[in-house]
Amino acid sequence: MKFKKKILCIGAGYVGAPSMVMIACKCPDYKVTVVDINHQRIDAWNSDQLPVYEPGLDEIVQKTRGQNLFFSTDIENQIKENDIIFVCVNTPTKTFGAGAGMAADLQYWEKTARQILENSQSSKIVIEKSTLPIKTALAMERILASGKGDITFDVLSNPEFMAEGTAIDDLENPDRVLIGSRETKSGLKARSQLVDIYARWVSPEKIITANIWSAELSKLVANAFLAQRVSSINSISALCEKADADISEVARAVGMDSRIGSKFLKAGIGFGGSCFKKDILNLVYLCHFYGLPEVADYWENVVKINEYQQDRFIANILQSMFNTLAGKKICLLGFAFKADTGDTRESPAIHITRKLLAEHAEVVISDPKALGNAAIDLAQDGGQISYVEDPYRAVAGCHALAIMTDWDLYRRLDYRKIYKSMIKPAFIFDGRNIIDQQKCFEIGFNVFPIGKPALSRL
Repeated sequence: MKFKKKILCIGAGYVGAPSMVMIACKCPDYKVTVVDINHQRIDAWNSDQLPVYEPGLDEIVQKTRGQNLFFSTDIENQIKENDIIFVCVNTPTKTFGAGAGMAADLQYWEKTARQILENSQSSKIVIEKSTLPIKTALAMERILASGKGDITFDVLSNPEFMAEGTAIDDLENPDRVLIGSRETKSGLKARSQLVDIYARWVSPEKIITANIWSAELSKLVANAFLAQRVSSINSISALCEKADADISEVARAVGMDSRIGSKFLKAGIGFGGSCFKKDILNLVYLCHFYGLPEVADYWENVVKINEYQQDRFIANILQSMFNTLAGKKICLLGFAFKADTGDTRESPAIHITRKLLAEHAEVVISDPKALGNAAIDLAQDGGQISYVEDPYRAVAGCHALAIMTDWDLYRRLDYRKIYKSMIKPAFIFDGRNIIDQQKCFEIGFNVFPIGKPALSRL
């Protein structure tokens, strides 16, 4: 089959691969290839056990893979063969040198840019898909322009706004698609080509075009605003517990204000995932770089409140269980940073598990999709940790259970059965406020929600 366009994505992670799967699904006359240096990851994408769990993803991969969707490790040849290249490589927070702990680590991104330059035999459109600091496109342009000959490169910014757990629906029915470019003749022409791809299934009013710097900054700001709402409601949950108010009632009243809205006003143990903390710290670093310390301090406090909420949760467990956890068995229900994903990056459960281990507690971890990643995250941690997928077996013989992830499964558990299998007095720490807390109290549990008065007999 002769394809109208040939599209390459460098990076087969949580953003790149699902994004390309959707393009392949909506554009059957386009050839879409996803490459990665990780052979195991590519092997998994070519198998029946995909490396990323997202509801609905498996069905689309099965329909398109081998037809117009391909996964490969042959990066160099694929760069030569494709004229539209999405860059979706990892951009973690730096752990060394200038900006350590805040700035984005761009070493993988720069290596990719140089690899594109080295292997290109024709002009390319290069599209930033990773979340990157503002003005990164300028650096990419300079690298790509350093080559000799008639080959040219147009760099676009096309940040992804999908959320893990709802990625397929977000990709198929996006709130918006943002495409940034230079306002030059060639930049506008390249932008038009990318608009044409998304126009196959996205309505025109949802495709937003902007200058490239606005597009880069918009992704950081969007994540910062969402994280800010989480930290804001969590800060108020601490006040609710002291004042005997109910955070759910407060959030409902506040969320009904049309100027505010109800989304991201659910109190819990804090945000996780690969983006929020990383992007906010990146924003903080940029503000310091441009001489805006007050703005930097404002956004850094969003991260500090998130960490405070997790520390507060642990302190509550310790205090409620007679100020000692040594030798006690605690079950964590959920380890993924949110429901409907196996992703554990920056999951609050990691920090809470380590705090429990530091108190010499025995930790049992249960999660329907994230146990493999949990074991990797905690591989270097000492102490007693076990991994049990079945929640009923996981909680048996435990002194307490703590709900870490808002899996729907945990709403529907038989808590009477669970209570009978636990050591008494039995404790529930509902870190996501998802269970019927009054019913669990009536069963016999001592129940400690987030942002609500405890239901305790002790």
